[in-house]
Amino acid sequence: MAPTPNTPQDTCFTHAVTDHVAHIQLSRPERRNAMTTAFWDELPALIEQIESDGSVRVIVLSSTGPHFCAGIDLAVFQQIQSDSEQGGAFALYEKIRLMQKSLSALEQCRLPVLAAIQGGAIGGAVDLVTACDLRYCTTDAFFSIEEINVGMTADVGTFPRILKLLPEAVVRELAYTGTRLGAERAERLGFVNAVLPDHDAVVAHTLDVAAEIARKAPLAIVGSKKAITWGRDHSTEDGLQQIALWNAGSLSWRDIQEAISARTDKRPAEFSDLPGKQNRLGV
Repeated sequence: MAPTPNTPQDTCFTHAVTDHVAHIQLSRPERRNAMTTAFWDELPALIEQIESDGSVRVIVLSSTGPHFCAGIDLAVFQQIQSDSEQGGAFALYEKIRLMQKSLSALEQCRLPVLAAIQGGAIGGAVDLVTACDLRYCTTDAFFSIEEINVGMTADVGTFPRILKLLPEAVVRELAYTGTRLGAERAERLGFVNAVLPDHDAVVAHTLDVAAEIARKAPLAIVGSKKAITWGRDHSTEDGLQQIALWNAGSLSWRDIQEAISARTDKRPAEFSDLPGKQNRLGV
């Protein structure tokens, strides 16, 4: 499949689709890929655009420059402060909820999202990568809940998700002290799936994993993501009920037969694309 370039309105990201894998890159290395005002609108819009293409099966999120992302841009903080002073506590609450929703687009996306992280993932970037399904990083990578160092509590997604990815005592240490979680410790604790030597290696490895996922039955991958997320957040009995209902309504006997035939014939399986996902306007 020919690459699909990013659309003109993208200013924080570039993206291309190749062989069923959408590769999104944060594209402002001169600003350490800080999360500017535009970031919060562009990210969910880009995820929605990608999901509308039924041929896409996996998303890889990577970055450019020496650091993955420096967190929320100072101009965003200044705008939030101004809005809060004018509109009060409720205006601040609404702004935080909008930012949370922007990052939740990754977790709520039906496709697996894999993050390739180099250098620092700081502040809001921790919120970003915890919303992804899998994380791979370079040996020099580190993760920092930086908000405590600027006198605030992290609020756009870190704590609800990172507590499911790291031991509670480790989360408390990171949150209270602002210390950095290095790559080696992050891998040992299971926060990242693998550590690679450098930026090129981590992106290549993450794309390889994405390609392996893209070779599986797409509907089964969607079902697996839904079942894992649901099971994480609900009781065992609720999880059993959810997956039974999912398979009762969505199991593809054609995909099962094709997977078995492909294994028998020692050839790549040819699965149908996912249905194109409608956007918010239903078109």
